[in-house]
Amino acid sequence: MSINLRDALLKSLTTLPGIREFHLHALVSSPRKHLALFPFSKPKCRSYLQDILILVSEQSTPDSPRILVTAIEACVYNVPSTSCAILYISKVDSTGQCTSPSPTPTLVRALLLYYADRNTRPVAADHLWIQLFARAQSQYLFPNSADFPGKRPLGDVQLCGWWKRVFTDVALELELRSKGSVAPLAIRLFYVLPGYSDIEAEHSLKPVNPARPVTHNYQWTYGHPYSQIEIPLPCPGNDNDADAPRNLGQFIPSFDDDPKSRFMDEIAYTAGPVGIKSPPRKRARAISSTSHGEDHRAVSNDGDGDDEDDKRDTHIEKDDRPLGELGKVSVNEFWERMSFRQECVAGAVTGFFALGVACFRNDIDERSAVSPLAPQPGQVSSKMNKRVITSLMTGVEFSTRERAIRATELIEGTIRGLCEGISVVPAPVIHAPRPRPPTNSSGPNPTTTEQDASLLGPPRTPPPRMANGKRMVPDVSPNPFPEPETSLETYQSFIYGSVCISNPIPQNKDASNENKATSTPPVTILTVRRKKKRQE
Repeated sequence: MSINLRDALLKSLTTLPGIREFHLHALVSSPRKHLALFPFSKPKCRSYLQDILILVSEQSTPDSPRILVTAIEACVYNVPSTSCAILYISKVDSTGQCTSPSPTPTLVRALLLYYADRNTRPVAADHLWIQLFARAQSQYLFPNSADFPGKRPLGDVQLCGWWKRVFTDVALELELRSKGSVAPLAIRLFYVLPGYSDIEAEHSLKPVNPARPVTHNYQWTYGHPYSQIEIPLPCPGNDNDADAPRNLGQFIPSFDDDPKSRFMDEIAYTAGPVGIKSPPRKRARAISSTSHGEDHRAVSNDGDGDDEDDKRDTHIEKDDRPLGELGKVSVNEFWERMSFRQECVAGAVTGFFALGVACFRNDIDERSAVSPLAPQPGQVSSKMNKRVITSLMTGVEFSTRERAIRATELIEGTIRGLCEGISVVPAPVIHAPRPRPPTNSSGPNPTTTEQDASLLGPPRTPPPRMANGKRMVPDVSPNPFPEPETSLETYQSFIYGSVCISNPIPQNKDASNENKATSTPPVTILTVRRKKKRQE
């Protein structure tokens, strides 16, 4: 890898028009074991998870304060058994307080290209899938930013069309870079608007921006990517075993705050009219009726115990059958039923987008011999990433310019302080009224520990994931590599960077400012011509 993520994103910002300075923070956590990507696959599919958080602030003049303008939250899943990786875009948000044009689309394209391009991809995987669920909301990562008058969030149709253009640009750039390459490259694009047919979906996204076509004549497939065989899927299946039961859990990945995951849970734990399937019972202990057996068992209990009896006691009947209805629901049926889910029939247009990139190479990648848990230079611990996200979504707000300036100082100061090993104590900030849980007025004031415990993580909409009727817990097996320790050198070399741009502004502002939010199409007002009265 010749360039890190921070430098790749900064390089993309140099193409923006105007005169301003950007300050970027790129946090990438070290890999950790993750078994919840395909929780219903049998056998279990082992993957490794990395968290990504990108924060960009803007400074219009050298004397003006910095203001956070863009934030991107994503996850990277690495599946070494199939040499596949998944880049899942969780949230993308802006404060609406930047100079036009916004850097958000440029940063998103640069992030997708960084992982999609084989030459810059930091994960040892030959094939990559980029997936996301597009759902229009007024704010995602910047609390109360919807109250700022300058923020104009995209509507449902505009957002889906925006993502389709971004994916198209990435595919075209990948195709351009692959020209002259020895290794063949396969690129496929898929999208689904639940509740819409292919003709309705194409017609709905066409008038998003008439000045710029949505598809650029690039071939899109309307539907899911789980029936094609051109690009390998992340979860290894039992294609070689014809007698193996078909399992929907080996096709649909599960992400946090994703409607597919909640639907998969319902299918897995619903076994017809009986209801939720119970976990298998333990096999009963075999009791010998002979006195010799009893004496032998008594002697064994006095010692260290009989290993065979212990194994027999803890043995659980193996059941390779898919849970619930996962073996009966096909992939096509799954997507048909997704159209009736609450997230997809709430009156707003939603969309699932996927981009698959497969690179078939004959040479052996040197990175394949490295453990997938080995941290790379510049990576941080997952706890640090979580702490920054928690501070961003629960400790600050962006309803006004003054509050946004103060929030930017706190968040950027927190990141630098954590890298230097300094415990940052946030200064008091005036927040907009928010609902708080009821407290006992007669009792003592909550301690600092109780207050911190309530801010362990940002709020999440989905319920906790379940497996075999029990709450899923992360893999706590020991990691052979220690958690990365950040330092000021790591902060300056990999996490923080700034760039000053001074580019001419194009004359055609509508073509350059493609991400300008327009919730309603332009209206042409016709002037009524009055009829002249005939003079008598």
